[in-house]
Amino acid sequence: MGQITSLFVHKVIAQADDSLDKRALVESIGVDPDAPIDPKIMVADTDYYTFLERIARSDPNAIDLPLRVGASMRCENYGAFGLAWKSARNLRGSCKRAQRYARVLTSVTTYELRDVDEGVYVHLHRDGDRSKLGMRLSNEASIASIAAISQEVSTSTFQPLAIYFKHDVPGSAVAHEGHFGCPVHFGTDMDALFISHDTMQAPNRVGDSSIVRFFDTHLEQQLSKIDDNASLERRVRNQISTALSQGIPTVSSIARYFDMSGRTLQRRLSDRGYTFQALVDESRRELAERLLRETEYPLAEVAFLTGFSEQSAFNRAFKRWAGQTPRSFRIKA
Repeated sequence: MGQITSLFVHKVIAQADDSLDKRALVESIGVDPDAPIDPKIMVADTDYYTFLERIARSDPNAIDLPLRVGASMRCENYGAFGLAWKSARNLRGSCKRAQRYARVLTSVTTYELRDVDEGVYVHLHRDGDRSKLGMRLSNEASIASIAAISQEVSTSTFQPLAIYFKHDVPGSAVAHEGHFGCPVHFGTDMDALFISHDTMQAPNRVGDSSIVRFFDTHLEQQLSKIDDNASLERRVRNQISTALSQGIPTVSSIARYFDMSGRTLQRRLSDRGYTFQALVDESRRELAERLLRETEYPLAEVAFLTGFSEQSAFNRAFKRWAGQTPRSFRIKA
């Protein structure tokens, strides 16, 4: 079971309709409504998604609830993580800290920066069933939060080029496009913000290398205290899945993301009863099943995205994994 900072519980309830019994809702998730907000206090991810669903199903303005939650976020709310984001030299440096330190706020979400000629994709990676309302709302709130704290820290007017969500459009995209001020695409293969290089490189208002080093050190200490016996395996799988469209990643390339050597990563996985090759195999299976369930990509494209050079090899591997062909799996899903 994953964990998410209780900070988001407080932010969501503040934006919920006043007709709801907010105190009872907060207590239902095991959070003390009278206690000071502490981002280090965690709640189970499944409980959080259920909490979101309960509110959204009773809130007459549910369609923009995650947007309002995201817009309410400020760097100071995130503790040391937020201060590291704020004091980075530029927005690229801020996003790099999300990529490295998101673990102090959640065990179920990772971030990744991917550069292309036209700009930078800031990907949000989170496993789960996007047909579930709570998961969809959480992803929208996370993307809106990144936009809000980016606008807070940058000297440039923060204007993403586009926003992408994996889930289907919730009735209409009008509210979302009005909120973000850019095209918002639903039913895609990613949850991400697309940001121009100029915006990513614009200086932050209070960027200070000595301050950011201080908070980086503090966050590294927090990471070292987190029990990640289960999460290391999951985070490795996430990185493998991200890299598969470029071919099968090596253990060294994945280890670099975690700032360790390939040998160290193999040893840490072995200590937990895993091998790198087994995680590669399982990541390919999970990604293939998700693409077959959630997209209409041709089988040849699914094969490519899961690291196969030929569809025939993909068909054989998938039948070994699932006991049926990819086509049969898609029909039954």
